[in-house]
Amino acid sequence: MPDDSPTPDEVWQLLTHIVMDTRDIWKRAVVERTGLPFSRFRVLRRLCAGPMTITQLARAATMDAPATTVNVNDLEERGLVIRQTDPTDRRSKLVSITDAGRAMVAHAKTTPDPAPEELTALSPNELRDLSGLLRKLEH
Repeated sequence: MPDDSPTPDEVWQLLTHIVMDTRDIWKRAVVERTGLPFSRFRVLRRLCAGPMTITQLARAATMDAPATTVNVNDLEERGLVIRQTDPTDRRSKLVSITDAGRAMVAHAKTTPDPAPEELTALSPNELRDLSGLLRKLEH
C-alpha cells in the first residue's frame, strides 16, 4: 500500500501558492489607497518592528540594498521615515518609521482583504479544522 501522505514541503508549497496567488487584488487596492508602490508599503510595515539599518531592512523586506535605498529615499521625501546615526555604530544610519508612516500603515491595513473563493467554499467544520491546524503553526 503506497504512502500518499504529503511531505511538509508539499504542504508548504500549497499554502504559499494559495496565499501568494490570491494577494494581487489586495496589493493593488493598498497601492490605490496609499498612493505608494507596494514595495514602499512593505518597507514601512517592516519598520513598524523598530529601527533598522539599510542592510537589515533589505533582508527583512527581501530586497537588495540598492532597491531598499531607493525605497527609503522616497519614503523619507514623503516624511514617512527618517534616518538617524546609529548610536552603537556612528558610521551607520538607522531608518525609523515616523508617526505619519505609522498612520499610513494603519490606513493601508484597513483595506478590505476578503478570503478567496477556495476558502469561502469550505464547510464550517473544515474551516474549524483548518483554523486549528494553522494556529498550531503560529509562533
